[in-house]
Amino acid sequence: MTPESKLREHICMLAKSMFDRGLTGGSTGNISARTADGGLLVSPTGTSFGRLDPARLSRFNSKGRLVDGDEPTKEMPLHSAFYETRSKTGAVVHLHSCHSVALSMMPDVDPDDFLPPLTPYGLMKLGRVKLLPFFLPGDPEMGKAVRGLAGKRSAVMLANHGPVVAGKDIEAACNAIEELEDTARLAMMTRRLGAKALNDDQIKALVTKFDIEWDQ
Repeated sequence: MTPESKLREHICMLAKSMFDRGLTGGSTGNISARTADGGLLVSPTGTSFGRLDPARLSRFNSKGRLVDGDEPTKEMPLHSAFYETRSKTGAVVHLHSCHSVALSMMPDVDPDDFLPPLTPYGLMKLGRVKLLPFFLPGDPEMGKAVRGLAGKRSAVMLANHGPVVAGKDIEAACNAIEELEDTARLAMMTRRLGAKALNDDQIKALVTKFDIEWDQ
């Protein structure tokens, strides 16, 4: 099996795992990964994470031209924006995960710091998460909004829609977006219960020890 064939299988396996655990349903969500030659493999439009076909993934060459497979997701501007602004991006995942979407609708959420610092792993895998406003699905303005962050965030939350996370590879991106949903679930479970989040000194220690991207 070639490296690209293995990557195709891995994308579909991870996508199905997330689908089977209810992290995105129906034909929602999309996923992409960088190939060894600088191209991209992308989930096609209208497909289910539970039933992706490795042979039908959209294949882009290193110049961004579709060369094989089915028509790609309409959210390509989101994916492209992360690849273009964060040079170390090897994969991008977008889900419609319920708890993160619910948290995005809360009126007192900080748009510049969407996730509360409840556990070290949310910080370690995501840094600060930016809450973006609502856009119509497929709107190219979503990509412009990500580009406007100038590569400073590896994760954004689309209000009333879902999270988008970039990682160094497909495993890292999937692990990070699952951590985002877990943290959002904790935030909703403990909302207004006086839960003790990490304090400033604990956050500073984590940022220093694990070299976390933590723009101010």
